[in-house]
Amino acid sequence: MRQLSSTLLAAQKQATSVPYVGVVASNRHSGVVKLQWERLYTGTEDDYFHALTISGDGSLIRVRVTPTADSRKLYRQRVASPNPQSDFGQWVYTNQYDVVVVAGCSLGAEVSIFWIKNDRKLCQLKSTDYGVSWGSPQILGYAPTAVISSIAASYKPNGDIALFFSDQATLYVMKQVGGSWGERVAWDKSTGNLSSIATVYSGDWNLLLTGKDSNSNFKLWSLIYGDGGDVANGTWSELRELASAPSDGSFEYSTVFLDKLDVYRCFFAERFSGTTSYNRPFWSHSVLAGRFVDNQWHEPVPFNLSCQYGMAIAHYGDYCWLSTPYGVWRASLASPSLDLTADVLSSRLEAGENKGSLTLELRNDDGRYAEPGQGELSVLDIGGQLEFSPGYITPQGNEASPGLVFTINAYEHTSAGGKASLILYASDGWSLIQGWRARHQFRWNKQGNEMSVKQLLQFVLARVGLGLEVKSQSSVLTDYYPDFTINTNNSGDSVISRLLSFVPDILFIEGNKAYLINPQTSDSSVYSYGSSHYILGGGYRRVAQELNRVQVGGYDLAQGKAIVVDSFNWSQIDRLYDRLRQVEDMNIDTVTKAEQRGGAYLRRAEVESVSGYILIPVNCGQQLYDVIDITDSRAGLVAAKRRVLGITLVYSPKSGGYQQRLLLGGV
Repeated sequence: MRQLSSTLLAAQKQATSVPYVGVVASNRHSGVVKLQWERLYTGTEDDYFHALTISGDGSLIRVRVTPTADSRKLYRQRVASPNPQSDFGQWVYTNQYDVVVVAGCSLGAEVSIFWIKNDRKLCQLKSTDYGVSWGSPQILGYAPTAVISSIAASYKPNGDIALFFSDQATLYVMKQVGGSWGERVAWDKSTGNLSSIATVYSGDWNLLLTGKDSNSNFKLWSLIYGDGGDVANGTWSELRELASAPSDGSFEYSTVFLDKLDVYRCFFAERFSGTTSYNRPFWSHSVLAGRFVDNQWHEPVPFNLSCQYGMAIAHYGDYCWLSTPYGVWRASLASPSLDLTADVLSSRLEAGENKGSLTLELRNDDGRYAEPGQGELSVLDIGGQLEFSPGYITPQGNEASPGLVFTINAYEHTSAGGKASLILYASDGWSLIQGWRARHQFRWNKQGNEMSVKQLLQFVLARVGLGLEVKSQSSVLTDYYPDFTINTNNSGDSVISRLLSFVPDILFIEGNKAYLINPQTSDSSVYSYGSSHYILGGGYRRVAQELNRVQVGGYDLAQGKAIVVDSFNWSQIDRLYDRLRQVEDMNIDTVTKAEQRGGAYLRRAEVESVSGYILIPVNCGQQLYDVIDITDSRAGLVAAKRRVLGITLVYSPKSGGYQQRLLLGGV
């Protein structure tokens, strides 16, 4: 149950409290600001290697390399106070040529440009006045070979720098500490050749990189070079996969760029070499409040542009910027919102096991909502976010319980009999999951323990922008590493359902997160109805348990023997004879795992054998799967524990209606 203030808690238990419901529309997706890009410059420069950084005074620093036919010359550009009227077409030649790859980074007044030449020289050009003037190029060292595919660098807040570059299948790092450069250090991974790198510092040096794995499959990975944040200083994290394409396919990834704004955001190029070939940038972002080490990234989304060398990203102040040699884009980081509270004529919220919806009716008698998505109503459009906060008027004023979030899927104008309304139809994160389809095949744990069931759930949920929080969990959730494959075009809900079938835990979605619970018969009640909180009506039902015996089959590889384990609910068998469910899973290689799986099936059947409902004045903090207790003497219930399996909330201020219907299950 969501935490409520003492005054709000008291108000919802009173018979005559005045309801209050807050509704706000915003330009967000799963809590993350949606960037609306505006193109400010369209030039004729060639698409080739380039970089972007923004100095501490907001100056846009762009660098680019010309193609081989023009001797791979290095150009730089500084645009102070960039805006739609700025000239992004003026470049300064640095007198450097035969440049293979280039990178840029900045901290305050200091700006650095790094490049590697075809004679293996690793060079730096530095400005200490926001890019106004530049010193002489410095040679930092030499790459092992001339086969360099990418370079990236990032400052640490104290002025140290980590410089990364890839030489075929090896990633190297050089660090400047206290103004002095150290020797290059190779990573400890085994892959095929790498093609691009991007990095940003936040506690550690966080990286994205593209290339081939040891089997020549194309990959986009995340990686951390530790600085004592989430990874120990001077060590490398594991490579974590974001995207994958088979070696015998026609897709590959390259030219990745990374920045950290409200969340981590990245751009990379996807190349398709088959019929109707293309080079297209894709973008993604991490989930709200997600850590880089958890590798929780939204499914990459295509950007409306054709380019081979990607789009560099940087931010400053209220704006985020994108750049190619021939283009500049800008997007506001502000998140405009629109308060709809005063215009709500009615609302209906429904939340259940794998769905959640909100229907909202707004007054439109004066045409105030005649043009959703336009002007001041720009955020009130399909794809926009609605925050729904049920509450009451208390001695402290309008108090509500925040945290319920929905995405607008449709809207409808109605007009009849002198009345006009705008009706919004919205859904919660389950619709995002159901709408997701796997773009590529993923497979884990085939040859070792890579990701537990919990980590697999995190990965899939992140593909639609949802984080994962654990309220309680079973040991199976983190100890079980199934050989698990997601095939192309698998739906999100089918994948989630398969993963949850491995564990006794259940999942619900609220706001921008999914929550995991391991329901136990010993769970304590979090709220009481029928004593201090009035019950308007109720129905309480018990049904025959759908199954009372589960037979789980697996295979013990070590012993070379089949495993068959039965789990029973004997009291139900005595009443109904046996109702059998047989489960076959070759991931199950121990008796303990088989017993856990059978127990999970029986627990679900036990919860579902108890049903019913209560109709109550709205409890603003009620959540799915909360354990409550009910006192209804006419039904023989005294502090009887039930679990909330569904919530319907109806609000009609004109008629004074403000009620909840809770669907009940066993504990």
